[in-house]
Amino acid sequence: MNSVGEACTELKREYDQCFNRWFAEKFLKGESDGDPCGQLFKRYQLCVQKAIKEKDIPIEGLEFMGPSKGKAENSS
Repeated sequence: MNSVGEACTELKREYDQCFNRWFAEKFLKGESDGDPCGQLFKRYQLCVQKAIKEKDIPIEGLEFMGPSKGKAENSS
């Protein structure tokens, strides 16, 4: 599946490959420490955010995965 932004598709493929490899070779074998794909994910995430802005895709009301500044305040 391609990414929302054409320029992001290759980054998505790289991240998907990294994640799938980590999941199958490490996580499923009980080795869940570390985040070997984190930097790839950040690069892909920034690319997608840029594509959303460029395409003027409305995202109001959507929540995104990942850390947020208000998360701790809202969880009480």
